[in-house]
Amino acid sequence: MIRSLIYIAILAGLAFVATWFADQPGDITIHWGSQIYEPRPIVALGILLAATFALMILWSVLRFFLRIPTLASIAMRLRRRNKGYEALSQGMIAAGAGDVSTATRAARQAEKALGDDPLALLLKAQAAQISGDNVTAETTFKRMAELPATRLFGLRGLYAEARRRGDDAAAHAFALQAHDAAALPWAGQAIIERHTMTDDWQSALDIVERSFARKTIDRKTADRQRAVLKVGIGMDRQDRAPDEALQIARESIKLAPDLIPAYVLAGRMLARKSDIRRAAKVIESGWKVMPHPDLAAAYLDLRPGDSATDRLGRAQTLSKLNPDHRESRLLLARAAIDAKDFTLARATMAPLVGDASPRPTVRVCLLMADLEETENGPTGRMREWLARAARAPRDPAWVADGIISDTWAPASPVTGRIDAFRWETPAERLHPPEEAPLSTLTGPDPAVLDAPRGGDAKLIESTAIATQPAMAEAPQPAAAAPPAPTVTLEAPPADPLETPAPFHQPTPEPKPLQFIAAPDDPGPEPMPDAPKRKGWFE
Repeated sequence: MIRSLIYIAILAGLAFVATWFADQPGDITIHWGSQIYEPRPIVALGILLAATFALMILWSVLRFFLRIPTLASIAMRLRRRNKGYEALSQGMIAAGAGDVSTATRAARQAEKALGDDPLALLLKAQAAQISGDNVTAETTFKRMAELPATRLFGLRGLYAEARRRGDDAAAHAFALQAHDAAALPWAGQAIIERHTMTDDWQSALDIVERSFARKTIDRKTADRQRAVLKVGIGMDRQDRAPDEALQIARESIKLAPDLIPAYVLAGRMLARKSDIRRAAKVIESGWKVMPHPDLAAAYLDLRPGDSATDRLGRAQTLSKLNPDHRESRLLLARAAIDAKDFTLARATMAPLVGDASPRPTVRVCLLMADLEETENGPTGRMREWLARAARAPRDPAWVADGIISDTWAPASPVTGRIDAFRWETPAERLHPPEEAPLSTLTGPDPAVLDAPRGGDAKLIESTAIATQPAMAEAPQPAAAAPPAPTVTLEAPPADPLETPAPFHQPTPEPKPLQFIAAPDDPGPEPMPDAPKRKGWFE
């Protein structure tokens, strides 16, 4: 509405000006050759406007004809450009779908139509990568690295190609160029991994600080990486600069309160300074966060030369902070075995091996075997626990990128990734072997029962091994049939190579299965599905 009013006002103003100009007195005289024209001013103005408009049209037509070659060239370029972008679209879709032939053909068309266009170079590099033409891919990435618009992308592509062919030095150089050019997270991470693979924790820490200053990582991630790298620096300096290592460990605990290796390092450095009370307090703080075997080992070794009884008292103190945790029970049981307090050891391990407990792990089985051997000597129970340990589930360990390690490290030994080690249970085998029944763990075969006493033990054992398969394969006697007057079916002989007895000759029935055990062997431990004997753990 307002725009319409403005148009009306403009038209009214023009009409007023034209009326005023027409009402003004005066004449205009034009001499053209021998002719004299005297039009009125308003008529002369109209003629002038019409001539100007005609000249403008004439110039436009003339200019159009003069620009025909240029317009044709522009049309051809637009057509070629549209064709190139159409090839780019098809090539990108084909590359994403894994259609190598279509992507390669589209990349050639796009390069021909668009030249060094960034998208055309990108498609060419992707098509070369999916087709396995690494030489073309690397050449394309080099061209992209030379262009300002695609420099960073080209450097990343060159970094990936260098990593693929195993040239770590070239990959590090490309990552440095990209890191200097812009704040790129991948470049900073690549440089850090390069330093961690050579145990250069200080240089990796400098890159972390620089990445945090550039805002490529957040504060939480930066604090965690700082703490991990500081622990690595402290571990390297614990022998030549223990005070500095202690200070670094304390800083790591503040940055990452759940980093167990920092507590271990701080406790050991304090113990080396003979400050046992503070060392124990630091490890106890870590034990409250998460009970861990590394903390337990450092706590028991605070004062070298302590007796087994003193170590047991220290283990009891630490286990009281988290008494129901599995690591607390294992720590206390280990110290009790060393101190010959077998009653306490059995009572501590009872919840881990009882009927209501989960399946015992390797550490639990080995600790029970050690308990049996220390208390009763090499008995059948000890051998049974060792056999169960071979098939028991794994215990938690330090795991990083498929590597299982007994000790923690600041970075993965495979990829160099910071804080890669996690305390977790390794993956079990896909098809673990089934546990052998207890009857195969102890005692010889019943065929040995009739062997003379005092004979060679090796001969008895070999006889038992030789006859055991035959006993296992012997079929059971058939069910009792109605009594016949003269014919009776008997079981076949135990040994398949033995000559069968006459048909009417009775065959002695096999004796019940029994075991021979040493005089000091209390026998196999009852399995969870067997009735439990009283007093075993008491």
